[in-house]
Amino acid sequence: MTGTTSEMGISEFYAGQTLLITGCTGFMGKVLLEKLLRSCPEIERIYVLIRSKRGQSATERLETLLKSKLFDKVRNETINIQSKIVPVCGDIVEEKLGLSDEDIQTLSQQVSVVFHSAATVKFDEELRLSLQMNVIGVKSLIELCHKFKKLKALIHVSTAYANCDKNVIEEKVYDPPLNPNRLIDAAEWMDNDAMNSLTAKLLGNRPNTYTYTKAMAEYLILQECGDLPVAIVRPSIVGSSWKEPFPGWVDNYNGPTGLLVAIGKGVLRCMMGNFNGTADILPVDIATNLMITVGWHTAVNKPEKLMVYNNTTGQLNKFTWGQMERFSYEYFMKNPIDEIARVPNPRFTKYLLWKDLNVIFDHLLPAYVMDFYLWIVGRKPIFVKIQDKLWKAVKSLEFFTSHEWKFANDNINMLAEHMTAKDREIFDFDVRKIRWGQYMENYCLGTKQFVLKENPQHLPKARRALQKLQRMHFLMNAVVFMVVWRLLINRVSVAKSLWNLLIGWALFIFQKIPKLARST
Repeated sequence: MTGTTSEMGISEFYAGQTLLITGCTGFMGKVLLEKLLRSCPEIERIYVLIRSKRGQSATERLETLLKSKLFDKVRNETINIQSKIVPVCGDIVEEKLGLSDEDIQTLSQQVSVVFHSAATVKFDEELRLSLQMNVIGVKSLIELCHKFKKLKALIHVSTAYANCDKNVIEEKVYDPPLNPNRLIDAAEWMDNDAMNSLTAKLLGNRPNTYTYTKAMAEYLILQECGDLPVAIVRPSIVGSSWKEPFPGWVDNYNGPTGLLVAIGKGVLRCMMGNFNGTADILPVDIATNLMITVGWHTAVNKPEKLMVYNNTTGQLNKFTWGQMERFSYEYFMKNPIDEIARVPNPRFTKYLLWKDLNVIFDHLLPAYVMDFYLWIVGRKPIFVKIQDKLWKAVKSLEFFTSHEWKFANDNINMLAEHMTAKDREIFDFDVRKIRWGQYMENYCLGTKQFVLKENPQHLPKARRALQKLQRMHFLMNAVVFMVVWRLLINRVSVAKSLWNLLIGWALFIFQKIPKLARST
């Protein structure tokens, strides 16, 4: 494709369009919805697929969503945003997405752009549910989109790690080890026990059902999209916002956010990870800006083939796990979490034995000691349970912190060449502009404020608590050192000899100091 700039701008294209978004209650979906409302105010209508949950209807869930801080700017700038958003009750795990015939008819007559971001992102999800949400849900959506008379773009959100069994990942759909339709057919008659017993063999070199089913979904789209105008966006590890709607916004514990919370509270101190390896963290607003731009490009420039976009940072603006270790420590010492168990001290290591020793002596042993203290004072022990939950989550992430991939970004670069200077500013997805130190400080502050719901005005109190904990930590280390050293002196002759030698040197130096002073 040529690098000529398209005459129709992005906001201009979306004016008058009717959209369908799945997954709008998820992290990326919320940011996508907010950005579309704020930067493309002339959109005709946005249908959002929402299921009823915990006694709340789709309409009630949407109302709650739009009241969140994320939408403050939109509420101040846009008149009656609720008139532009229409909730549609449905569920991607149900047949026909759980839509009524009336809703299907309405959508097929009106929708011109579809963003599909609904998925299960749980790494340890059972294969059956992951298959239902990430593959069968995609199949149902494609069948639905074939009925859309005005469809101009269908944007599917995958993951950069769908093909993590390869070291170099190009912007193309790879053949899966098994045809998705065969697995779907097998799931209809196979019970859960049988599927779970086959999971490890089916996954092969992939670490979890999430990446496996995401790869399946990509191939299914290639097989069944026909002449639909489809594109696939592959974000890497999605983190807090970079700039929009404000720096540091995040509202869940997924991915790096969960690690930051555990680091900030002092309960995660060592895990497997390549210190110099790429931590391919991607701000959520960059991901959504790219999605919107890909929707425009697919509709306006009409690529001749299905386009895949690796939305990653590693090859363009490298950030390492070592930098994450350093920045997270620096900024949580500067802006500590209100209630911490221990002084933050995160470390990544490539050595399993060293990690296991740290888990025993720097995680589990202190957890048992703190639980014993809680039991003594009549409170419920919690720290061992916290460690159990923590390591279940950490183990699912260690594959990604210990490996490194090279992602092609040719289509990303091509896309930027087609944009006007104004659109490149409004829908900025240039990861080379990110300053990682500043980004991580905002990320840590956002984790405190939006995930842990802590009041920024309580920072002085949190800093005093951290200083007190530092003094206690130093005192305990000194006591432990003295006890251990005393035991060594009494029981090990070499240690006793070394102690006597040190004392002798110290006395010799103190005796020499007065003589040196007189001679000068």
